[in-house]
Formats: sequence, structure tokens, C-alpha cells
Amino acid sequence: MATEASMPGSEQLQAYTSTLENSSIAPLVFRTPPKVPDVLTTIYSFPTMEPLRFAHYPANHLHLPLRRDILHRAVIFEGDATRQGTASTKWRNDVHGSGAKIRPQKGTGHARLGDKKSPMLRGGGVAFGPHPRDFSTKLPKKMYDLAWRTALSYRYRRGELILVEDGVEIEMNEPRWIKQIMERNHWGNADGRSLIVTKGVRKNLFQAIAGAGEDGRAKTKDDVDVKDLLELGRIIIERSALGGILKDHSSDLNRTVPTAIYS
Repeated sequence: MATEASMPGSEQLQAYTSTLENSSIAPLVFRTPPKVPDVLTTIYSFPTMEPLRFAHYPANHLHLPLRRDILHRAVIFEGDATRQGTASTKWRNDVHGSGAKIRPQKGTGHARLGDKKSPMLRGGGVAFGPHPRDFSTKLPKKMYDLAWRTALSYRYRRGELILVEDGVEIEMNEPRWIKQIMERNHWGNADGRSLIVTKGVRKNLFQAIAGAGEDGRAKTKDDVDVKDLLELGRIIIERSALGGILKDHSSDLNRTVPTAIYS
């Protein structure tokens, strides 16, 4: 016959606690992970592209190995999220009209036919037509953040990530100004077009490049996605914009690592 085990008394608990305190079991503590190697980048001034100074970024931000599978999943995830899914058609029950039979079942020499809302008739319902649906898919946030830094690392290793000082702007909002800048720096259509990423809206720059779309595009860091980072020939990005992107997409990085201390 099974019996219930009695709960330990207060004396037994105190004895067990004192045994743990006097034992040599190593406590588990959280240590900061080892320092990640840095990669070196140059900060330029826009639009003269004069080198100003160097900047150091962790290797797990700008020097990750290429993962085509993760980039593919991120692009599909972003594309599915932009699909509206509002296409809608009417089935025969949704079409306005009588449900009476059009002609007798037999005796007319014609095929059998029901009411005028039949999908076989003009003005009737649509068989197997689209209905409103949600096309969005799911992707783990850590995997999506890794895709962002993988795309930036791919551009960095190819020399296609150009870091410029904050305040990217031009004097006038005419397309010829931005065309001259693109042509002089080999950023234009002949060299694969370019994406300019800024922290905020730059009125003259955005208006000028809107009239020179054949040479590139300009977006704020909040409007950029992974596909934009991979689509054009190169990325010209402000220092603060790059810092904001890396800060927003670093959830997969483990800040503290549990390790044991041995005495």
C-alpha cells in the first residue's frame, strides 16, 4: 500500500542549507561575453567624399558570414507582409437575384440549369474566386534581426557600404545636382544605382532624387527593409542611421553568458 512521504521538518531544512553553504560547489554567475573583434570603417563627408575619421564596429554587426537562406526568408517575410489580400469575388449565394429555376429540367433540349446566379451564366457567381485573406507569414525576430546584419555585412565585405557623416543634404532640390554627385562618385545608373539612407527626411535631397530615379533612391532608416539593402548597387548611409539600424536589430545577440567560477 502506497504511503505519502512526509515533508521535511525545519531542522532538516536548516541542516541542508548549512551543508550547501559549507560545500565547495561552484556558484553559477553571469559574466559578460568575451570582447568581439572590431572591423574598421571610414566615415566620409557628403558630397565631397573626403575622409574624416575611422569608426570601429563589432564583427558580429558588419562581418557576418553570408547566409542566403536567412536573407531569402527575410525577403519573403517582408513581401508577404506587403500583400493587401483584399481581392474579393461573389459566390452564387452572394449575388442578388431570384433563386427560381430558369427553365424546366426536361423537355427543352437544353442542358440542365438552375437559377440565374449559376457560375455558368453571365452575371452569376464566380466559382473558386478569391476572397479576402491574410498573406502575412511569421519569422522569428532573432532570425529577422540576423538577416539585417547579414545584409549589411555582405555589403561591407564587398566594399558597397559607404558610411558618411550625419546631415546628408544638397543645396538645391533640382535633379541635376544629385545627378552630378552620382556621376562624379560613380554611384549612378551606369554603376548600378545607389541607395541613400538617412536618419530623417532631407527635403532637398529627397525631392531631387525623386526626379533622378534612374540613378538611385533615398529613404529614411525607418522605411528601409532587407530587400532594399540587397537590391541596388551600393548603400550610402549616415553614421547615426547605421547605428540606429544595428541597435534595433540586435535582439539575437546574447549580452550575458552564464559561466561558472572555480576557486
